[in-house]
Amino acid sequence: MNSISSHHQRILSGMRSTGELHLGHYHGVLKNWIKLQHEFDCFFMAADLHALTTDYASPKNIEKNTWNMIVDWLAAGVNPGSAHIFIQSRVPEHAELHLLLSMLTPLGWLERVPTYKDQLMKIKDKDLSTYGFLGYPVLQAADILLYKAGLVPVGEDQVAHVELVREIARRFNHLYGKDEDFEEKAEAAIKKLGKKQAKLYRGFLKDYQEKGEHEALQKGRALLETQHQLSFNDRERLLGYLEGGGKIILPEPEPLLTEVPMFPGLDGQKMSKSYHNTIGLREKPESVEKKIRTMPTDPARVRRDDPGDPKKCPVWEFHKIYSDDERKAWVQKGCSSAGIGCIDCKKPLIASIVAEQAKIHERAAEFVDNPDLVRSIVAEGCEAARDFARDTIEEVKEVMGLG
Repeated sequence: MNSISSHHQRILSGMRSTGELHLGHYHGVLKNWIKLQHEFDCFFMAADLHALTTDYASPKNIEKNTWNMIVDWLAAGVNPGSAHIFIQSRVPEHAELHLLLSMLTPLGWLERVPTYKDQLMKIKDKDLSTYGFLGYPVLQAADILLYKAGLVPVGEDQVAHVELVREIARRFNHLYGKDEDFEEKAEAAIKKLGKKQAKLYRGFLKDYQEKGEHEALQKGRALLETQHQLSFNDRERLLGYLEGGGKIILPEPEPLLTEVPMFPGLDGQKMSKSYHNTIGLREKPESVEKKIRTMPTDPARVRRDDPGDPKKCPVWEFHKIYSDDERKAWVQKGCSSAGIGCIDCKKPLIASIVAEQAKIHERAAEFVDNPDLVRSIVAEGCEAARDFARDTIEEVKEVMGLG
């Protein structure tokens, strides 16, 4: 469930500081951020602590990568007037909540994360047999839960991570959400609803807990969202009471799938620096042209007059993103009939990508030439993030006996 009311929703998203951004970041993440920043209270994080999970042995470039990445964000259109841009390590509450959550997260939950096994198999040039790499989903959970984010924008390959965050939040609330006088406080909060609304709430409570009517649960949640006279704590307590649990201290987030859930790399796999199949966000036009021209195509097209199948060609995946319906029809017909060659197919892609990047190059130059402006934007974002993070940590420590 998403226990944060619709008028109070918050989004947390971030990127690891592991090098230059590529087109996968732009289409899979940044374009979505640019849209969301006008609809929600957004916190966008440069995850330099996460960079250490894989680059702990060679951290010398993390700081440089962090600042370059933030320039890329700004050049792509992330607006510091609409979103909070901050650096993870400058908000120490991230590390503190990570430690506290690690105390209650079962080891088996971490070992079953799909990307953990996948990267262990594919990344052979780094020793990833560390606690930090195994436990990075807990740090990821801390990042999200620290801001009580209601939605987390992710690609479909990250949905399992958000589900783990939900499980950690659920376990935390189960362990620490029911204080000794929980029911008394919940009953006192019901009285604050007023006679009419309290009667409705009790009806929904009975119908859900005694009859198992899920519609009653949804109606109860909707009722509480409209009760603006309630404090945040009372609303969360009544949500937990309705569900048969305790007070919801760390709300469970929901995944928000991006429109381009997985951007293809030059080899047809997901575009990733780990797989060495990327096109940089600010890559030079001549380099872009060379990479596209040398992309593998349908292996059935050995000669120019051999017909092919676009569905078996990585180049087609790029056309699905960059080309309109007319051009895609031209590609499908031309490839399957051998009416066009592979270079003919790639030329319009090169033009589209270079044109898209030209605007980003231009905007990036403004920030590269004014580093003080970038530092000021980040300092302001870090301050806003810390203000919120401190409140959450205080609440968490209190219920865990550390208050």
